[in-house]
Amino acid sequence: MKGFDFDFLKITVTDVVDIVLVALLIYYVYTLIRNTLAVNLLVGMFIIAVFYWVVKMLHMELLTAIIEKFMSVGIIALIIIFQQEIRRFLLLIGKNAFLQKNKAWWGYLFGRKEIERNNLARIKPIIDACKTMKKTRTGALMVFVKFYDEQFFANSCEVVDAKISKRLLESIFQKNSPLHDGAVVISENKIKSASCILPLTDNDKLPSQFGLRHRAGIGVSETTDAVAVIISEETGEISYAKQGRVRMNVSFGELEKLLNKDF
Repeated sequence: MKGFDFDFLKITVTDVVDIVLVALLIYYVYTLIRNTLAVNLLVGMFIIAVFYWVVKMLHMELLTAIIEKFMSVGIIALIIIFQQEIRRFLLLIGKNAFLQKNKAWWGYLFGRKEIERNNLARIKPIIDACKTMKKTRTGALMVFVKFYDEQFFANSCEVVDAKISKRLLESIFQKNSPLHDGAVVISENKIKSASCILPLTDNDKLPSQFGLRHRAGIGVSETTDAVAVIISEETGEISYAKQGRVRMNVSFGELEKLLNKDF
């Protein structure tokens, strides 16, 4: 009597690495599409795939041929449909690359330790402005980007390119200011532009009290590596948007930590 052959159960180091990499890829894709319309699109594609399998098993030649023609351009359709998610995925990879992840160590090696220490001092005018605008219930939307994309922002913004200051931020968002209606974009420790018109999120699961500021802040965090600070005009509540997700009722201590980490 022959014994069972368990050779197929042998797992090598390469297999373990392969499984871990696939798991990480699935996790990153999940974090990118969670709470977005991409989930509904994937469900729709899954339903089409199941329907295709059923009609093929039932030998429905006409329907099978139609669905096969539709699926033959699947790769191109996926790129078009998920272009925002693909952009965010590539940004996520770049943001977590080795040199980017360990930039603090490189800063120390090249004499930038003092600059890192002064990061909180650079954030202080922003926190102080948020405190005043929260108290006066002045609506505001501030977007923080690591790399300023002139083509993305400048076309719909007024160029400012000024040093960050509490008084300037408060002046921009005053109700009588011609620049208050829109977002301020902050990058490279400067207020680069103001009155920016940003793409709104398509997420239909957001709370009903979210207005255009919140939807614009979430929308820009979905399509770029930016983070957004939103101050509600109705309640003065501060929200923080990153990668398409939003934290509500953020305290000033939390805001300082988040900006120190992301900005």
